[in-house]
Amino acid sequence: MAKYRLVLLRHGEGAWNKENRFCSWVDQKLSSDGVEEARNCGRHLKALGFEFDLVFTSVLRRSIQTAWLILEEMGQEWVPIQSSWRLNERHYGALIGLNRAEMALNHGEEQVKLWRRSYDVTPPPISESHPYYEEIYNDRRYKCSDVSQDNLPKAESLKDVLDRLLPYWNEKIVPELKSGKMILISAHGNSSRALLKHVEGISDEDIINVTLPTGVPILLELDENLHPLGPHQFLGDQEAIQAAIKKVEDQGKVKSAEK
Repeated sequence: MAKYRLVLLRHGEGAWNKENRFCSWVDQKLSSDGVEEARNCGRHLKALGFEFDLVFTSVLRRSIQTAWLILEEMGQEWVPIQSSWRLNERHYGALIGLNRAEMALNHGEEQVKLWRRSYDVTPPPISESHPYYEEIYNDRRYKCSDVSQDNLPKAESLKDVLDRLLPYWNEKIVPELKSGKMILISAHGNSSRALLKHVEGISDEDIINVTLPTGVPILLELDENLHPLGPHQFLGDQEAIQAAIKKVEDQGKVKSAEK
Protein backbone atom coordinates (compact mmCIF):
# COMPACT_ATOMS: atom_id res chain seq x y z
CA MET A 1 0.00 0.00 0.00
CA ALA A 2 1.42 3.36 -1.05
CA LYS A 3 2.12 5.86 1.70
CA TYR A 4 2.39 8.76 -0.77
CA ARG A 5 1.10 9.26 -4.32
CA LEU A 6 2.27 11.93 -6.72
CA VAL A 7 1.27 12.81 -10.28
CA LEU A 8 3.96 14.27 -12.52
CA LEU A 9 3.69 15.32 -16.14
CA ARG A 10 5.35 17.11 -19.00
CA HIS A 11 3.20 20.04 -20.15
CA GLY A 12 1.01 19.81 -23.24
CA GLU A 13 2.57 20.35 -26.65
CA GLY A 14 4.03 23.85 -27.03
CA ALA A 15 4.21 25.92 -30.19
CA TRP A 16 7.90 25.12 -30.64
CA ASN A 17 7.38 21.42 -29.85
CA LYS A 18 5.19 21.42 -32.94
CA GLU A 19 7.96 23.10 -34.93
CA ASN A 20 10.55 20.67 -33.51
CA ARG A 21 12.69 23.48 -32.06
CA PHE A 22 14.65 23.60 -28.81
CA CYS A 23 12.31 25.75 -26.71
CA SER A 24 13.98 25.64 -23.30
CA TRP A 25 13.53 28.95 -21.44
CA VAL A 26 11.80 30.79 -24.29
CA ASP A 27 8.26 31.36 -23.04
CA GLN A 28 6.01 29.70 -25.62
CA LYS A 29 2.30 29.08 -25.18
CA LEU A 30 0.66 25.72 -25.79
CA SER A 31 -0.28 24.82 -29.35
CA SER A 32 -3.95 24.04 -30.09
CA ASP A 33 -3.03 20.34 -29.83
CA GLY A 34 -1.29 21.05 -26.53
CA VAL A 35 -4.41 22.69 -25.13
CA GLU A 36 -6.40 19.59 -26.05
CA GLU A 37 -3.74 17.32 -24.52
CA ALA A 38 -3.99 19.23 -21.24
CA ARG A 39 -7.78 19.09 -21.26
CA ASN A 40 -7.73 15.35 -22.03
CA CYS A 41 -5.26 14.86 -19.18
CA GLY A 42 -7.64 16.66 -16.80
CA ARG A 43 -10.62 14.64 -17.95
CA HIS A 44 -8.70 11.40 -17.51
CA LEU A 45 -7.46 12.30 -14.03
CA LYS A 46 -11.00 13.26 -13.04
CA ALA A 47 -12.35 9.94 -14.33
CA LEU A 48 -9.72 8.15 -12.22
CA GLY A 49 -10.90 10.01 -9.14
CA PHE A 50 -7.82 12.13 -8.42
CA GLU A 51 -8.28 15.06 -6.06
CA PHE A 52 -5.32 17.43 -5.76
CA ASP A 53 -4.42 19.61 -2.79
CA LEU A 54 -1.49 21.50 -4.32
CA VAL A 55 0.08 22.02 -7.74
CA PHE A 56 3.69 22.89 -8.55
CA THR A 57 4.74 24.38 -11.91
CA SER A 58 7.73 26.08 -13.47
CA VAL A 59 7.56 29.82 -14.22
CA LEU A 60 7.07 29.12 -17.94
CA ARG A 61 3.52 29.58 -19.15
CA ARG A 62 3.22 26.29 -21.04
CA SER A 63 3.68 24.58 -17.67
CA ILE A 64 1.28 26.94 -15.88
CA GLN A 65 -1.32 26.89 -18.67
CA THR A 66 -1.30 23.08 -18.62
CA ALA A 67 -1.98 23.10 -14.87
CA TRP A 68 -4.83 25.61 -15.29
CA LEU A 69 -6.51 23.53 -18.00
CA ILE A 70 -6.17 20.30 -16.02
CA LEU A 71 -7.69 21.85 -12.90
CA GLU A 72 -10.49 23.42 -14.94
CA GLU A 73 -11.43 20.07 -16.45
CA MET A 74 -11.37 18.50 -12.99
CA GLY A 75 -13.48 21.25 -11.41
CA GLN A 76 -10.59 21.96 -9.04
CA GLU A 77 -9.65 25.50 -10.10
CA TRP A 78 -9.41 26.52 -6.44
CA VAL A 79 -6.40 24.30 -5.76
CA PRO A 80 -3.33 26.46 -4.96
CA ILE A 81 -0.46 26.65 -7.47
CA GLN A 82 3.17 27.37 -6.59
CA SER A 83 5.66 28.21 -9.36
CA SER A 84 9.45 28.13 -9.37
CA TRP A 85 12.19 28.53 -11.98
CA ARG A 86 13.73 25.41 -10.42
CA LEU A 87 11.12 23.34 -12.27
CA ASN A 88 11.93 25.03 -15.60
CA GLU A 89 12.90 23.07 -18.66
CA ARG A 90 16.58 22.38 -19.12
CA HIS A 91 18.53 25.39 -20.39
CA TYR A 92 19.73 24.38 -23.85
CA GLY A 93 22.15 27.28 -24.21
CA ALA A 94 23.17 28.11 -27.78
CA LEU A 95 20.80 25.42 -29.13
CA ILE A 96 17.69 27.39 -28.13
CA GLY A 97 15.48 28.06 -31.14
CA LEU A 98 17.23 25.56 -33.43
CA ASN A 99 15.42 22.76 -35.24
CA ARG A 100 16.30 19.30 -33.87
CA ALA A 101 16.08 17.47 -37.20
CA GLU A 102 18.28 20.08 -38.89
CA MET A 103 20.77 19.77 -36.02
CA ALA A 104 20.80 15.99 -36.55
CA LEU A 105 21.55 16.55 -40.23
CA ASN A 106 24.42 18.93 -39.43
CA HIS A 107 25.89 17.31 -36.32
CA GLY A 108 24.66 13.70 -36.46
CA GLU A 109 21.82 11.98 -34.66
CA GLU A 110 24.06 10.61 -31.89
CA GLN A 111 25.35 14.07 -30.96
CA VAL A 112 21.81 15.46 -30.85
CA LYS A 113 20.71 12.50 -28.70
CA LEU A 114 23.57 13.23 -26.29
CA TRP A 115 22.57 16.87 -26.07
CA ARG A 116 18.91 15.96 -25.55
CA ARG A 117 18.97 12.84 -23.39
CA SER A 118 22.36 12.19 -21.72
CA TYR A 119 23.00 12.93 -18.06
CA ASP A 120 26.17 15.01 -17.99
CA VAL A 121 26.71 16.44 -21.49
CA THR A 122 26.18 20.21 -21.59
CA PRO A 123 25.41 22.03 -24.85
CA PRO A 124 27.35 25.19 -25.80
CA PRO A 125 26.35 28.11 -23.55
CA ILE A 126 24.11 30.92 -24.70
CA SER A 127 25.93 34.18 -25.49
CA GLU A 128 24.73 37.77 -25.32
CA SER A 129 24.56 37.82 -29.12
CA HIS A 130 22.02 34.97 -29.17
CA PRO A 131 18.65 36.14 -30.61
CA TYR A 132 16.78 35.07 -27.45
CA TYR A 133 19.31 36.15 -24.82
CA GLU A 134 17.70 39.49 -24.01
CA GLU A 135 14.20 38.00 -23.99
CA ILE A 136 15.23 35.44 -21.38
CA TYR A 137 17.55 37.40 -19.10
CA ASN A 138 15.59 40.66 -19.07
CA ASP A 139 12.39 38.84 -18.13
CA ARG A 140 10.88 40.16 -14.88
CA ARG A 141 10.08 36.67 -13.57
CA TYR A 142 13.79 35.96 -13.06
CA LYS A 143 14.27 39.19 -11.13
CA CYS A 144 11.90 37.65 -8.57
CA SER A 145 13.71 34.30 -8.34
CA ASP A 146 15.67 32.97 -5.37
CA VAL A 147 19.02 33.48 -7.12
CA SER A 148 20.55 36.53 -8.76
CA GLN A 149 20.31 36.85 -12.52
CA ASP A 150 24.09 36.49 -12.71
CA ASN A 151 23.74 33.01 -11.22
CA LEU A 152 21.06 31.80 -13.60
CA PRO A 153 22.36 29.09 -15.94
CA LYS A 154 23.62 29.79 -19.47
CA ALA A 155 23.42 26.08 -20.43
CA GLU A 156 22.61 22.91 -18.52
CA SER A 157 23.15 19.17 -18.61
CA LEU A 158 20.46 16.98 -17.05
CA LYS A 159 22.76 16.73 -14.02
CA ASP A 160 22.65 20.52 -13.70
CA VAL A 161 18.84 20.43 -13.87
CA LEU A 162 18.76 17.88 -11.05
CA ASP A 163 21.21 19.93 -8.98
CA ARG A 164 19.01 23.05 -9.13
CA LEU A 165 15.77 21.07 -8.76
CA LEU A 166 16.72 18.99 -5.69
CA PRO A 167 16.68 21.84 -3.15
CA TYR A 168 13.14 22.72 -4.24
CA TRP A 169 12.06 19.09 -4.11
CA ASN A 170 13.53 18.55 -0.65
CA GLU A 171 12.57 21.88 0.92
CA LYS A 172 9.21 22.65 -0.72
CA ILE A 173 7.61 19.61 -2.31
CA VAL A 174 8.59 16.77 0.05
CA PRO A 175 7.23 18.46 3.21
CA GLU A 176 3.86 19.00 1.49
CA LEU A 177 3.86 15.39 0.30
CA LYS A 178 4.67 14.12 3.79
CA SER A 179 1.89 16.26 5.26
CA GLY A 180 -0.54 14.08 3.33
CA LYS A 181 -1.29 16.35 0.39
CA MET A 182 -2.00 14.93 -3.05
CA ILE A 183 0.32 16.79 -5.39
CA LEU A 184 0.41 17.45 -9.12
CA ILE A 185 3.66 18.65 -10.73
CA SER A 186 3.16 20.21 -14.15
CA ALA A 187 6.71 20.54 -15.40
CA HIS A 188 8.80 19.85 -18.51
CA GLY A 189 10.44 16.93 -20.26
CA ASN A 190 13.83 17.31 -18.61
CA SER A 191 12.82 18.57 -15.18
CA SER A 192 10.44 15.60 -15.02
CA ARG A 193 13.16 13.20 -16.19
CA ALA A 194 15.55 14.60 -13.58
CA LEU A 195 13.00 14.09 -10.83
CA LEU A 196 12.25 10.54 -11.99
CA LYS A 197 15.99 9.81 -12.02
CA HIS A 198 16.29 10.94 -8.42
CA VAL A 199 13.16 9.26 -7.05
CA GLU A 200 13.58 5.98 -8.90
CA GLY A 201 17.36 5.80 -8.75
CA ILE A 202 17.74 5.54 -12.52
CA SER A 203 21.39 5.20 -13.52
CA ASP A 204 23.34 7.84 -15.45
CA GLU A 205 23.49 5.43 -18.40
CA ASP A 206 19.82 4.39 -18.39
CA ILE A 207 18.32 7.88 -18.14
CA ILE A 208 19.21 8.50 -21.81
CA ASN A 209 16.47 6.01 -22.73
CA VAL A 210 13.74 7.66 -20.61
CA THR A 211 11.46 9.68 -22.90
CA LEU A 212 8.35 11.52 -21.76
CA PRO A 213 5.55 12.49 -24.15
CA THR A 214 3.65 15.74 -23.71
CA GLY A 215 0.42 15.85 -21.72
CA VAL A 216 0.60 12.33 -20.28
CA PRO A 217 0.21 12.02 -16.49
CA ILE A 218 2.69 9.82 -14.63
CA LEU A 219 1.77 8.22 -11.31
CA LEU A 220 4.45 7.66 -8.67
CA GLU A 221 3.60 5.53 -5.64
CA LEU A 222 6.06 5.88 -2.77
CA ASP A 223 6.67 4.28 0.63
CA GLU A 224 7.22 6.15 3.91
CA ASN A 225 10.86 6.79 2.92
CA LEU A 226 9.82 8.16 -0.48
CA HIS A 227 11.16 5.07 -2.22
CA PRO A 228 9.11 3.90 -5.23
CA LEU A 229 6.93 0.82 -4.76
CA GLY A 230 7.33 0.09 -8.45
CA PRO A 231 8.23 1.81 -11.72
CA HIS A 232 6.38 4.98 -12.70
CA GLN A 233 3.08 4.42 -14.49
CA PHE A 234 1.90 6.31 -17.56
CA LEU A 235 -1.86 6.84 -17.13
CA GLY A 236 -3.94 6.47 -20.27
CA ASP A 237 -4.14 4.42 -23.45
CA GLN A 238 -0.83 2.57 -23.47
CA GLU A 239 -0.68 2.06 -27.23
CA ALA A 240 -1.23 5.78 -27.85
CA ILE A 241 1.35 6.64 -25.20
CA GLN A 242 4.00 4.44 -26.83
CA ALA A 243 3.28 6.09 -30.18
CA ALA A 244 3.68 9.51 -28.52
CA ILE A 245 7.01 8.44 -26.98
CA LYS A 246 8.28 7.33 -30.41
CA LYS A 247 7.22 10.68 -31.86
CA VAL A 248 9.35 12.51 -29.27
CA GLU A 249 12.33 10.21 -29.88
CA ASP A 250 12.09 10.80 -33.64
CA GLN A 251 12.32 14.57 -33.21
CA GLY A 252 16.09 14.27 -32.94
CA LYS A 253 16.48 12.24 -36.14
CA VAL A 254 17.12 13.34 -39.69
CA LYS A 255 13.89 13.45 -41.67
CA SER A 256 13.53 10.58 -44.14
CA ALA A 257 13.57 12.89 -47.15
CA GLU A 258 16.88 14.36 -45.98
CA LYS A 259 18.71 11.06 -45.53
